[in-house]
Amino acid sequence: MKAKIYNLKNETVGEMELPEGIFGAKWNPILIAQVLRAQLANQRRPWAHAKTRAEVRGGGRKPWRQKGTGRARHGSIRSPLWVGGGKAHGPNKERDYSQKINKKMGRLAVFSALARKFKEGEIKVFENLSIDEPKTKILVNALRPILNPKKNSKKLDVLLVAEKGNKNIMRASANIPKTKTLRPESLNIYDILNYKNIFIEKDSVGTMSKHYKL
Repeated sequence: MKAKIYNLKNETVGEMELPEGIFGAKWNPILIAQVLRAQLANQRRPWAHAKTRAEVRGGGRKPWRQKGTGRARHGSIRSPLWVGGGKAHGPNKERDYSQKINKKMGRLAVFSALARKFKEGEIKVFENLSIDEPKTKILVNALRPILNPKKNSKKLDVLLVAEKGNKNIMRASANIPKTKTLRPESLNIYDILNYKNIFIEKDSVGTMSKHYKL
């Protein structure tokens, strides 16, 4: 499976062989949906919390004696029956939403999504994605002509996959909306699906093969 190699001027400078195990994987939407759901669930941090009767303040003594008043029996004003009392079945910040996904399932979902994007022409391999300075303007001016040949369009929507040492592009992309840089070892199903275009450095393809032991 061959892919063209481009430079940052969007000129073809060569070709390279892509790993069939990654970019030739079968499309598996059910697995992708399951892995995506698990990833989003594992990132969830519950904040809603209603105090139980053990956590609300007051209620250290019995409101009134058990018999003889004509009123209903109560042992504490912290009871869920009282206004200002604890909540019986409210949300709890200790709740765990995480889901377990096997490593093999996660990898297959990533391969399936990458293969689909490559087939649809949304993945490009670049000789190098490095820039001279970690400046947002330099990176935007380099990416815009590639993504939007029409000058009136300023929107970017791209995931950049670069090597660990390419710090300039990681810093420069941090402030650009809908643009993100990842190391090849950190690819995940959410980011692959969240960005329309994926630009991969030539060396990162080899790093991906080594990381996934293909």
